[in-house]
Amino acid sequence: MKILLTGAAGFTGRHFVAAAQALGYTVEPLLADLTDKPALNAEVLLAAPDAVVHLAGISFVGHADDAAFYAVNVVGTTNLLASLATLPKIPKKVLLASSANVYGNCEASPINEAQSTVPVNHYAMSKLAMEGMARTYADRLPIVITRPFNYTGTGHDLNFVIPKLVDHFAKRAPRIALGNLHVEREFNDVHMVCAAYLHLLSIGEPGETYNVCSGQPHTLQRVIDELARLTQHAMQVEVNPAFVRANELHRLCGDPGKLQRLLGQHGIVLKVPSLPMMLQEMLAAAT
Repeated sequence: MKILLTGAAGFTGRHFVAAAQALGYTVEPLLADLTDKPALNAEVLLAAPDAVVHLAGISFVGHADDAAFYAVNVVGTTNLLASLATLPKIPKKVLLASSANVYGNCEASPINEAQSTVPVNHYAMSKLAMEGMARTYADRLPIVITRPFNYTGTGHDLNFVIPKLVDHFAKRAPRIALGNLHVEREFNDVHMVCAAYLHLLSIGEPGETYNVCSGQPHTLQRVIDELARLTQHAMQVEVNPAFVRANELHRLCGDPGKLQRLLGQHGIVLKVPSLPMMLQEMLAAAT
């Protein structure tokens, strides 16, 4: 199977390429700018993919240019789907990576796919707009939407909190400045996320949306304590008010039931690496 992959050079893309190739798939990175329609159309036509995985987009919530979220995450995705819809042979599956941030702050926990979406920042709003736009292509393309909860791993940008923490502990830094230490997030392993995407390419139901999550949240303080244990290094943690976002999501924990039921019907169990295992791998890569 030939997979056309957007965002192949990004954090998730690099891990996805390795996972897909290990299974014998051919991965062809999309090189065209998603906002350049002629170049995009030409490359998609030449690629003639069996499946498409769309990972490209702006994923850092604190990105400085709000308009860029919509230009890339919404307009860029629209251009991609429009191009795919004109192919002589339609791909067997088109997987779009959205985000669990679309759920916003809600009292339900864990959150399932039926939960109302109430985005509280431009990143989340752009992802929700992308989902809505994608559904207008449901009659022409076999689209599966994923809503991954927080995940990380080796090679993740230091703008994100877990890689930042790992880097500081690996360097045995004396102190670090962070935001709210008591927010709860799933800090899942990128390997698990890529495995879920590959399974969904094969057995995901077109028109459906799936949480990609473990249902196992942790506070930042829990991560700090685990890193301190693994490195035998104590570090002073300073809470910087500038790092505390006004629209901070206090708890984000997903219900993986829908994905697990689908996988179970095919005899598949998704492996979920433990937090210590993931942090240990990241520490080893950082030293």
